[in-house]
Amino acid sequence: MADETKVIEQERALAGEIIAAPEQPVPIEQSIAAFKDEPPRYADGSRVPGWDDAADLTKDPATIPDPATTPVPDELRAEIEDLMTRYPDPKSASIPALAAAQRLHGWCSPEAITQVACVMRLTPGYLIAVASFYDMLDTKPVGRCRVYVCTNISCSLNGADELLDAVKGELREGDDIHARGFECLGACDIAPMASVDGVYVGPIALDEVPTLVEQIRKGEDPLPEKQLIKRRSVDPEANA
Repeated sequence: MADETKVIEQERALAGEIIAAPEQPVPIEQSIAAFKDEPPRYADGSRVPGWDDAADLTKDPATIPDPATTPVPDELRAEIEDLMTRYPDPKSASIPALAAAQRLHGWCSPEAITQVACVMRLTPGYLIAVASFYDMLDTKPVGRCRVYVCTNISCSLNGADELLDAVKGELREGDDIHARGFECLGACDIAPMASVDGVYVGPIALDEVPTLVEQIRKGEDPLPEKQLIKRRSVDPEANA
């Protein structure tokens, strides 16, 4: 008991010393250096391009598209209508509906947004506001195949920046591939990793990048042995 009391007293004394320790001011040079690796910004300090694109004020406000004059592919219409039944408020299906249109058109083009607006009975302006907010919805043309390399802390510490540079370095002019860094994909246990059209792959070694990009280019399964979905599970039905 005496030993325990002594330990507690020592811990309290140490805590008191820490609390009482005067705060050391950070040198101005150190503060400035901390901002040298700040992420690149676009015009007006934004990290998101295009957010301040000027609206064409000469146009009349867009109305809900007329179903009689707006052709919508049957499969897209059926998928959007199904999505709308899954929410108490059908407008909540805006994000997955736009994602469905993006898969069909390659991006949230004006045509794609008009088709979604027609089915959901919303104005294109409402959907543009949604699409321009979420960075996995593209309002400008990009490569049809999307490769997101996670660059958050776990992946970054395991070479994510080098991985992203290597992937971009393997791309050739004419490749229909959009490769970019992504803040977090939630797969820290397979860092460094990437998502290839939603398929999680990792950990990816730098010498595997040429093979990975060539598989993506040919439309093949990307690094099958390293796909998260194919990892063994304690659930015998998980990989059925």
